[in-house]
Amino acid sequence: MAQERTGVATFKGSPITLIGPELKAGDSAPDFVISKNLLEQASLSDYAGKIKLISVVPSLDTGVCDAQTRRFNSEAADLSDDVVILTISMDLPFAQARWCGASGIESVITLSDHKEASFGEAYGVLIKEFRLDMRSIFVLDKNNIITYVEYLGEMAESPNFEAAVSAVKSLM
Repeated sequence: MAQERTGVATFKGSPITLIGPELKAGDSAPDFVISKNLLEQASLSDYAGKIKLISVVPSLDTGVCDAQTRRFNSEAADLSDDVVILTISMDLPFAQARWCGASGIESVITLSDHKEASFGEAYGVLIKEFRLDMRSIFVLDKNNIITYVEYLGEMAESPNFEAAVSAVKSLM
């Protein structure tokens, strides 16, 4: 059974349980299997040789998640071709594609953790009570070493965009 962490995060002030380990800067990034669309899967190795900013959101159809994804989409213009921005949520691939099309998102790759919650469990962000992934940010270098981590303490809070982008730029 996967490790459970209680009392490290809240949803509107109520404690929630996160499943999986708490990763730290310097750790090797765990692999995962996630959906690109209904038929295709992706894993960490699909982005080999790239600096990765992984933006985790509970659902693109909420205000904070929408704003977070739009912000990283706009930040992508100032980053090199060596950087890939992945937004991971439990939203179905159909919903992600619809949302991206309606929102004009072109610089962020959306991936769905809905089938196996492989990413959520591996990165310690799977919320036991809701089967959603907790808002968080991970920056990985080209060798998949984690250089920056932000686990949000409250699900409805926004991440530190400047710190995440600065962490990416320091690797470019």
